Amino acid sequence: MDLFDPTQNLLGAAMRGAAARQTALAQNLANANTPGYQRVDVDFHSMLEQASGTGDAETVGFTAEVDGAARMRLDGSTVDVDREAAELAANGLEYQALVSVAQGRIGIIQSALGVR
Repeated sequence: MDLFDPTQNLLGAAMRGAAARQTALAQNLANANTPGYQRVDVDFHSMLEQASGTGDAETVGFTAEVDGAARMRLDGSTVDVDREAAELAANGLEYQALVSVAQGRIGIIQSALGVR
């Protein structure tokens, strides 16, 4: 028997996915002026959607993939600094929201157990 329900497991997977995406976006910003660098991203929302259908959120892996749709600059790089900064901020807010929801759900369990 699992201590956490599938929703809590999905929240944990979403936090792992958001963290993987944050790393990829930070990597893009760090390499913004590297000639020929190809932008990468982690589409963790699609991966989570697939995992929620199978109920196997605990084992889903998140990998960064090259963004083939990104526009190339004259130096061959596909990083747009303004876009990356905005995506990084939005992803950070999403991660914070996921953590808040997960903490709230854990707080409910603790209250039910009389821990609080």
